Amino acid sequence: MNSIRHEDKEALFRAILSLKTVEECEKFFEDACTVQEISEITRRFRVAKMLSEGKVYSEVAETTGASTATISRVKKCLDYGDGGYAVALSRMKKK
Repeated sequence: MNSIRHEDKEALFRAILSLKTVEECEKFFEDACTVQEISEITRRFRVAKMLSEGKVYSEVAETTGASTATISRVKKCLDYGDGGYAVALSRMKKK
C-alpha cells in the first residue's frame, strides 16, 4: 500500500465518508470492489467482532470460515493496529 499516493488514498476515504446510507455504501463498494474483495472484508470484520466479544479462534473459524492465518492477522490488528476495528465496533455498539 506504500505505492498509493497519500492524496489519492485520502480522496478515496473522503468519498466513502461522503456516502450517507448503507445502500449508497453498497453501491459504491459493489462498483469499486470484486465480490470476493467485499466477501473478504466482510469476513474480516465479522472475525474482528467475534474476537472483540471474546470468542475463541476455533469458534470464529467454524462460524466465519476464516483461516487461522486470517483470524491471527485480525487479532494482531485488534491488539496492535491503528484502532480502526475498535472505533467501528465501539460506534456500532452505541447505535
